Amino acid sequence: MSDATDDLKRAAADGAVDQLPDGIIVGLGSGSTAAFAVSSLGRRVREGFRVIGIPTSEKTASQARELGIALATLGEYPEVDVTIDGADEVELGTLNLIKGGGGNLLREKIVAAASKQFVIIVDHSKLVQKLGSRSPLPVEVSQFGWQSTAQRLAASGAKPVRRTTAEGGAYVTDGGNYILDCRFGAIGSAMDLRFRLDSTVGVIEHGLFVGMASRVFVASPDGVQVLKRA
Repeated sequence: MSDATDDLKRAAADGAVDQLPDGIIVGLGSGSTAAFAVSSLGRRVREGFRVIGIPTSEKTASQARELGIALATLGEYPEVDVTIDGADEVELGTLNLIKGGGGNLLREKIVAAASKQFVIIVDHSKLVQKLGSRSPLPVEVSQFGWQSTAQRLAASGAKPVRRTTAEGGAYVTDGGNYILDCRFGAIGSAMDLRFRLDSTVGVIEHGLFVGMASRVFVASPDGVQVLKRA
């Protein structure tokens, strides 16, 4: 990943975090872009900003602790003021999302659903006219019978590939599940596909985040732009 792209992600993260009011509950997303938001939040904490974070992955929790961010769980705070996270794709107009490239889509969606606001930070390369144009759709599935689940997904038009680690073994989520990265091509109706995936036996969760994003902070060489749903 280029330094220029990292700079854009950092700019989007700073733009979102700097708007947070003091004393709130913040969901902390996962992945490389969300890590910039956690870092920015740590900077504000060092300046005296009061916040409680709800991490969506063990890796995010570890980063937040190192930065001195106080952490809690959804059991302690069932309602979250705002969650800040990244995305693999953002559909222009609808602000529907594909997420899960970092492998934590189930916990990310649980925290996002518990949030009053769901704020996304991306660089401009993540904007698409139709979801699925560039990225596969991650689908989290039970390890038990995953081959059969993959067949059902293939029958619905997907090209599923089980995600592996850098060492070549099966990637396992924090929740103990597999991820099938499914290519559907450009998705005509995210709502229809969401219904089909929700109805597929063996699917735990999927990376379609439909109608959930409140705002999207998009960084480009021209600056940071804030998008809202049409």
